[in-house]
Amino acid sequence: MYTSTKVLGLAAALAAPAAAFFRMPCPGRIVTERADPIVSPGQVAGHVHTISGGNGFKFEMDYADARASDCSSCPIKQDLSNYWTPALYFQHQNGSFENVHQSGDGTGVYGGMTVYYLQRGGPNNDELKAFPEGFRMLAGNPFKRNHTDDFASEAVSFVCLDYSGGSSTTDGLPDKKCPDGLRAQVFFPSCWDGVNLDSADHMSHMSYPVGGSYDSGKCPDTHPVHLISIFYEVNYNTGDFDDEWYGSGQPFVFAQGDPTGYGFHGDFVNGWDVPTLQKAIDECTNDSGLLSDCPVFDLFTTKESQACIIPPQVDEQVTGMLSALPGCNPVQQGPGLASVQSCLNTNSKVATVGAYQQYYKDVTSSLNWQYVGCGTDSLSGRTLNSASTSSGSMTVETCIAFCEGKGYSYAGLEYASQCYCGNSVASDRAPVTGVLGNCFSPCAGDSTEYCGGGSALSLYQSCKGTSSCKNNDYTGPAGAAVSVASSVVAASSSTSQTSSKTSSVSTSTTKTNSVSTSASTSSTKQATTLATSSKPASSSSSKTSTTTATSTAKKHRKQKNPASATKNARFAAAVADKEHADRQAAEVKAKLAASKVRRHLAELKAGRHH
Repeated sequence: MYTSTKVLGLAAALAAPAAAFFRMPCPGRIVTERADPIVSPGQVAGHVHTISGGNGFKFEMDYADARASDCSSCPIKQDLSNYWTPALYFQHQNGSFENVHQSGDGTGVYGGMTVYYLQRGGPNNDELKAFPEGFRMLAGNPFKRNHTDDFASEAVSFVCLDYSGGSSTTDGLPDKKCPDGLRAQVFFPSCWDGVNLDSADHMSHMSYPVGGSYDSGKCPDTHPVHLISIFYEVNYNTGDFDDEWYGSGQPFVFAQGDPTGYGFHGDFVNGWDVPTLQKAIDECTNDSGLLSDCPVFDLFTTKESQACIIPPQVDEQVTGMLSALPGCNPVQQGPGLASVQSCLNTNSKVATVGAYQQYYKDVTSSLNWQYVGCGTDSLSGRTLNSASTSSGSMTVETCIAFCEGKGYSYAGLEYASQCYCGNSVASDRAPVTGVLGNCFSPCAGDSTEYCGGGSALSLYQSCKGTSSCKNNDYTGPAGAAVSVASSVVAASSSTSQTSSKTSSVSTSTTKTNSVSTSASTSSTKQATTLATSSKPASSSSSKTSTTTATSTAKKHRKQKNPASATKNARFAAAVADKEHADRQAAEVKAKLAASKVRRHLAELKAGRHH
């Protein structure tokens, strides 16, 4: 059977002289939208991707942009690369679509992916090289709808996770329910032509080995430079839909209209500090896979990676309940290659790239307060600890009025319904320059406003007694700066960035990031960004019927505002209990995840990985 061939191929690779690797779990992702700077530079991409890595990511970008990142949703500080794959959706029986959460998605946070870096030199134990500056590549074909007998097809696979009964591997999407979720996998080619950093099809400058297996073999003469191998894993919470299956087939479809899984693919833009990656390749030869066994790396904390997010720039809904897949992507079963569609054949609007969405309420004119950014908080020691309140009808205006009434100059909103006040913000809790943070939970009293997140504070400062009142817009890495002086946070003026683009495979271009000045944007963008949102697409009759037909969807997938409380004190106590319970649950989940990782690494070394 084909699956056993994959297992034997990996076992042979691990038996080779060099079987070292390091495993990089990315605890977050930076954005979910129709962006792809490799295939569709400067334009809205054809389908939705979930994107991890550095926040220097742009619709058109080069190596300098990647290296300009202020943070990464992946843990290695010297790696500011970007990694992305297509989003997965559940197709309901009435034809509507709903996004499937990736493992790690939750209130105010995105889940990410896992990226493996594997030192596989093939039968001759070739000297492996790091990805050069400006390098990029694509693995997989989004138009494929059947399995073909080549290494490119073998490099894509799926694991139906069942930690009690035994997981199983398939070439395409499995036709059965997976008790512990679904894992999608793609292995990139590792043989480079040694000249081109990219190619017209974004694949021809690379090659899979000849002979051996797709994940370890001899490089062909046309592509003689053996690079380090990379391999993506993306886990999906498909079990959320277990009670909604229908018919005889499986109901999941990738964003490009692929219900088979054969069109799963991955993209990579190099943002590594190249000497560091080369040093890791040469010196980190442990086969544990643990980043802690490679001392050349400096690491972001999980909280720092989860706070590394960029706002969407395409004004369309891509999560929640959808009447059609975003873009021009009708479901195409195959078995032939899918055909390119025109927007004239779908109900989707034509989307355009715009300014970054901003996650604050503009009250500079109405209240004379300014938004200074997303700070951090802790249950064990509050950032603003002078006064607090909580309400099921909390809004930005409500919190500011409460704090101002008590004579405080700072107001912080958290967890949708909580409000904290004070006169100073410690430097280690202040907003970080160029980092958006996790402050995009809808306010309990007004879902069009944003009231922080879990351990994340939407911070507002009084402008009274100052000469200006200006919100701190997010403009990208090294954009609007936030400085801390004398324990007081002050928002500096926003600046636009201009960067010059150069590449060996494209002409130089120069572009300037635009700065958004609006305080609130369309509700569809809100649904795009909130990973836990399931707000239905708005009010046309077709969308209304979609919402009605899917009203029995699982309640735990729905992000609802807290019910109004008859007494705010009772509600505040309930929210505090929930926050504490969420943190305890997260600790338990982390311990279970660690156990699964240990088992998974053992399978990798035993040759049962994929």
